[in-house]
Amino acid sequence: MKVPGPIIEGRLIRRYKRFLADVTLPDDTEVTAHCPNTGSMLGCQPANARVILSVSDNPKRKLKYTWELVETSPGVWACINTARPNAQAREAIAQGVVHELAGYSRCRSEVRYGSENSRIDLHLSGHETRADAWVEVKNVTLCEDGTGYFPDAVTTRGQKHLRELIAQAEAGDRSVLLFVVNHSGIEVVKPADQIDPAYGRLLRQAQAAGVELLAYRAGLSGQGEPDGDLSLVGPVPVSLQD
Repeated sequence: MKVPGPIIEGRLIRRYKRFLADVTLPDDTEVTAHCPNTGSMLGCQPANARVILSVSDNPKRKLKYTWELVETSPGVWACINTARPNAQAREAIAQGVVHELAGYSRCRSEVRYGSENSRIDLHLSGHETRADAWVEVKNVTLCEDGTGYFPDAVTTRGQKHLRELIAQAEAGDRSVLLFVVNHSGIEVVKPADQIDPAYGRLLRQAQAAGVELLAYRAGLSGQGEPDGDLSLVGPVPVSLQD
């Protein structure tokens, strides 16, 4: 999938109030862009970093620009727009890229389930031989020395999702946690025990209960230059070792 609409490069001045980012465009104009990420964005907002913005011509929008990608180090890009991973995952599943989830004829989004009033990102049904699959999608952008860590901040919501997935697995359905690796420097995904140890413990409990842990990377760029393509291109190992 492509970032919708035209894209433009700029330089990050600062991110503030979580949802706003000031950016310098190539003509030295300073603009304010929407930052579609409520997380800490740890490691994804270096000063003066190259960024990619999408451009909207919708007159009803308050902000014309949306921050999509950031260059975290030379030639290494991350997608910080947390509205993208579900669409990336859905497309990759439909195209057979995520081979573990091939063979389902129906995919629904935001389906209510569980005892904690949750919504699953993707519900897959209609497989000839396999049970329905409940797929929770998580965006991974925190990278340290080639290792991608999730989460990048304490997430009680993420902990709830793991409890719900465990319950579904115990009920006999397929429960899947799919990490969308939106950082081109990540080679392996691990739980961020140093940030949210409770999430790490629950993730290990989930695997033991039968929850499938998958990770697939986005291509993000060619030869170090972004082209707006966010398509998932292949698997990344998930490690639960300390």
